Amino acid sequence: MGKVLTAIGLMSGTSMDGIDVALVETDGETIVRRGPSAGYAYEPRFRDRLKQGLEDAKSIRKRDERPGALAELERDLTYRHAEAIRTFIQENNLLHESIDVIGFHGQTVLHRPDEALTVQIGDGELLARETLIDVVYDMRANDMVHGGQGAPLIPAYHAALARGLSESSEIETPVVFVNIGGISNITFIGAGDGIVAYDSGPGNTLIDQWVEAHAGIPYDQGGMIASEGSVLPELAERYLAHPFFLSEKRRSLDRNDFAPPAGTDASLEDGARTLAHVTAAAILRSARHLPKRPATYIVCGGGRLNPVIMRDLASLAEAAGGRVLAAEALDLNGDSMEAEAWAYLAVRSLRGLPLSFPGTTGVRRPVSGGRRAARPKDALKARG
Repeated sequence: MGKVLTAIGLMSGTSMDGIDVALVETDGETIVRRGPSAGYAYEPRFRDRLKQGLEDAKSIRKRDERPGALAELERDLTYRHAEAIRTFIQENNLLHESIDVIGFHGQTVLHRPDEALTVQIGDGELLARETLIDVVYDMRANDMVHGGQGAPLIPAYHAALARGLSESSEIETPVVFVNIGGISNITFIGAGDGIVAYDSGPGNTLIDQWVEAHAGIPYDQGGMIASEGSVLPELAERYLAHPFFLSEKRRSLDRNDFAPPAGTDASLEDGARTLAHVTAAAILRSARHLPKRPATYIVCGGGRLNPVIMRDLASLAEAAGGRVLAAEALDLNGDSMEAEAWAYLAVRSLRGLPLSFPGTTGVRRPVSGGRRAARPKDALKARG
């Protein structure tokens, strides 16, 4: 058992809506004490810059390339993360010197696992200078060096949470954690230390793109638009017949792997309703590749706040002999779980413990990862 460290995790996901921040006290193994969390939204103009960054990144062939406005965007993104850290520490009355490390995800602008290429913009060295705290960043790259897909990395944290839930008589096993973010992913917790995880399909990204293009709003809050529509079977099956769901080889997804429908394919409401169904059905289709049929699905991520997705998921899971629970039903935080995971992974990285496993990313053997940016040597003096 290692020393318990206090870590802050930072996550800016594929939905590009803002920065999630969470504090965790952990040894990177069995001890997990969850602390406060918060979310800080990006202003609309910066979200537009992030979207342009996705376009600029398409020409990248080497991880350190920053074409177009990406270098400037990376700097400004890092400054926003530094400000989020300062605000979080102040709002929660934390002692700056009590924070041992920051786990910094950055913003994924390109993910091509078949080319062993993944790019998360975010300057860890700059963040360490701005916050005067050690930073662990770029945690996906080493997995790809060793033959992995670079995602998902959160399963190591899911396994730690599952150990804490294992004594609960309410939880039937096997347990699957479902994260519905921009892309959805699932983590199967089997007997012993067995973990199987992979991306399961489009999450919120298609719905977000659809309603933004046709209603001028960033997402379908509370599933209000979808609740007014009907599922279009042919459109839904167009997505669910994608080769991704049929292949025995699981792979990680980029948000560009699935495109939103054309404007002529559906009305605003029917399009949102159909895409909500696709989000839920994709999870069950991908679950077919798991070692055993799940008994309990624990749902986190923004998608759990869309009741249309959750109703469809519950109905489909029940038909397959499973039960769906939102993370909060188990006293977990479905909004901050990814940020918590990045705090946990930062401590694992410092200890040289594996972040990914053959059953999660397809890496050849369990490997650690991440780069460490040390706080300036005069940081303690600067704090005083």
